[in-house]
Amino acid sequence: MQMSLSKVVTGLLVAEVNVNTMCELGSGGVSLVSMAMRTLGTFGVRTACISYLFIHYALLVAYVARSSEIITNSLGVPLWESATLFSLAFGGLCYFGSQRVIGAVNGFLVFSILASFMALVVVASGNLHWSSLLEANFAAAPQSIPIIALSFVYQNVVPVLCTNLEGDLSKVRKAIVVGTAIPLALFLIWDAVILGTIPGLAGDGTIVDPLEQLRSSNGTVGPIVEAFSFLAIGTSYIGFVLGLSDFIADLLKLPSGQNKPLPYLVTLVPPLVLSLLDPEIFFKALDFAGTYGVLVLFGVFPAAMSWSERYLDDLEAPVPPIVPGGKFTLAFVMGGALLVIFSEIFKDIMQLQGLH
Repeated sequence: MQMSLSKVVTGLLVAEVNVNTMCELGSGGVSLVSMAMRTLGTFGVRTACISYLFIHYALLVAYVARSSEIITNSLGVPLWESATLFSLAFGGLCYFGSQRVIGAVNGFLVFSILASFMALVVVASGNLHWSSLLEANFAAAPQSIPIIALSFVYQNVVPVLCTNLEGDLSKVRKAIVVGTAIPLALFLIWDAVILGTIPGLAGDGTIVDPLEQLRSSNGTVGPIVEAFSFLAIGTSYIGFVLGLSDFIADLLKLPSGQNKPLPYLVTLVPPLVLSLLDPEIFFKALDFAGTYGVLVLFGVFPAAMSWSERYLDDLEAPVPPIVPGGKFTLAFVMGGALLVIFSEIFKDIMQLQGLH
């Protein structure tokens, strides 16, 4: 709950800075790069660009790795064929497909995701032990923060939301709060199913994959999990490929509105190669993206931009703050994100030392 609240706060901070930047620049659409340039300068822009590229590449690597594993398990083909097939199919859709075709495919995938999720919850909850929901393992909670942060990433679309709602912060606030509450409810339902179906999971100190245990206890769950995972990866992959290819085209100063092969090659090939070099990279990529990408760009950055905008004399803020608490709130958000980042760095260093 605290993590979802922090994601709402950072989303509102992004909206606040975005609308103020729109007012100052007199532009109807303002990107994160423009916001960083206005509030944090050249260093902020460079850090934002690096974080943006890191998040997208790490997630694309994770998506290709997991989807190829699903295809290989289903069809029995080698991993390299599965990864290549997935990248060509969905990458080709992004490159050759019109907005209408991509929208139709994405809509079908979203509908199928909801249907498979409902089927998964119904089937998996047949053996629910309500007493298991009262168990807890608070020592394991910090390890889940990067993945939770990654699961609630939406701040990159807040500038588009502000543009579509014409800078009406009351509507933006409602959209952010409701839009965060819906996936939170779905996550809570799914967590309840997992924790309630596998007794003793929360109190077990060993590292286990709950989905594997769920598959072993219920043979019907396996195919539904694979279908749900593949559909969710497919729709996410499309969005991230489109976003990263546009970003790369902008970095390369290519004409807008035209599909050029180079941005798509730069977008699609590195994740494909990396996923084949390390087939077990899925969870590593998710952990790194959540810690060193999301917590920087959508944890530290929104509070830092808002701090600069509110408390530096050379910037104007036509819109009053929509996140209360002043410097305390901003310092708490930045401090919390930095604490997780440095703790993960320390953990990674200790693990590397243990290997030598």
